[in-house]
Amino acid sequence: MNRASSEQPLFAVIGCGLIGRKRVAALGPNPPLLYTCDLDAARAADLAQLAPGCSATTDYHVALADARVTAVIVSTLNASLAPIALAAVRAGKHVLVEKPGALNAAQLRALRDAARATGVRVRLGYNHRFHPALRKARELVDSGVMGPLMFLRARYGHGGRKGYDREWRADPALSGGGELIDQGVHLIDLAGWFLGEFTTIEGHATTSFWDMKVDDNAFLSLRTAAGQTAWLHVSCTEWKNLFSLELYGRDAKIAIDGLGGSYGPEKLTFYKMLPQMGPPETTVFEFPGADDSWAVETRAFAEDIRLNREPSPGLTEAIRTLEIVEEIYRKSGYPVSQAGL
Repeated sequence: MNRASSEQPLFAVIGCGLIGRKRVAALGPNPPLLYTCDLDAARAADLAQLAPGCSATTDYHVALADARVTAVIVSTLNASLAPIALAAVRAGKHVLVEKPGALNAAQLRALRDAARATGVRVRLGYNHRFHPALRKARELVDSGVMGPLMFLRARYGHGGRKGYDREWRADPALSGGGELIDQGVHLIDLAGWFLGEFTTIEGHATTSFWDMKVDDNAFLSLRTAAGQTAWLHVSCTEWKNLFSLELYGRDAKIAIDGLGGSYGPEKLTFYKMLPQMGPPETTVFEFPGADDSWAVETRAFAEDIRLNREPSPGLTEAIRTLEIVEEIYRKSGYPVSQAGL
């Protein structure tokens, strides 16, 4: 069984596309990176240049067989996430696997069982929890200034691009679904982070515009046992990229808008209800800097390993998120992936 360690993890990154590059950058200057792995040899070699002494390979088994590697970041297409993460776990490596982590919840349950058997830590790459506005929201909620939470309302969407419906995300065998399993899982994860487990799952997914077999919009109403509601809409027919999350307590409201870049400036507005009610006391927090969520999340993963602690979000949260996705797909007539490991 793995124990707490004071040594810095030594990494292999499997999947060297856009997210893999973000992950390597998040490791900081002179990243503790031993391998970059990608089916595209040139892409792996290009990324390896960022880390002195790093080896590039098209076979991830080479990295898993190296005893020096203690942690693996898996940033491939959805269909490859769980099989590669499982191989890493069985090799005794700690794993940071990108969301959604698998094509279905069954794959994640198998990964959970393997992680328990080997004692390694598995973190899910839900980096939105680490955006500065979301971190500030967590701080405000935990301070008690919101009072008891009542409900959450969130929207997340983009407009796609020419040919989007012919990309891998539109192929259910590679993606596991459409917009709900792509951006929707972020909203489900955030909603559960603030409100807790949802016992009532309602809503539907639909294909409104794109010529593809997967959903381009999904509408969810999730409720906790205490009656708190998360009302969520995700869309790839948004045309203008949008992120909006509003959290309502009995004493205050939080509104988060933007994620930086094409989603607009990231800011949090805190509305404090006054004793006499009426217009609230308003405080605006703006976060104009570069997106540091990847780096903060990576540091949290390193702490998981150092402290031998259960990651949050980990496999428990990720399984529940995909169970919600699957229930909405079943209600809406979309097939649920039956892929195994």
